[in-house]
Amino acid sequence: MPDPRTGTTNPSPSSVRATPTPEPPPGKPFTTRLRNWFLMFLLLVIVAAGLYILFALKFSYSSGDRAGIVQEFSNKGWVCKTWEGTLTLTTLPGALPQTFAFTVRDDAVAREVSALMGQPVVLTYEQHFGLPSCFGETSYFVTSARVNPNPTAAPATLPLVPPAR
Repeated sequence: MPDPRTGTTNPSPSSVRATPTPEPPPGKPFTTRLRNWFLMFLLLVIVAAGLYILFALKFSYSSGDRAGIVQEFSNKGWVCKTWEGTLTLTTLPGALPQTFAFTVRDDAVAREVSALMGQPVVLTYEQHFGLPSCFGETSYFVTSARVNPNPTAAPATLPLVPPAR
């Protein structure tokens, strides 16, 4: 039927195509969201572990010197090779010897220690707690080695004669 005001014919409602309303995009499936959360968590764990290792390597718990004779020194490890050694500490005559297990991470220091085996030496070390075994079997990392200039001197902190009463 023609429209009396405009003179045009209106299409019937059945012939008019309704324009589809755009549907919102479907949300991500649950498995995709779960995978993204897992990857974010895994990345966070890796970054936290890396920061922890950097912190543990940067700051030492203790440092000092140990004097004695290097008895054993070898390059150990399946994948992560480190230099591991044992220092027999100088003690008073007649006392049982004590040992000090240590790790060397630097090849130049390892050459120094190897050249001084069997001689009285002083090892300077730093102690780092909580590192994975790939960094060494012990928590004591030797940073330098030198010949002990006075190997027969008794420790200054121990009295040689018991105090008189």
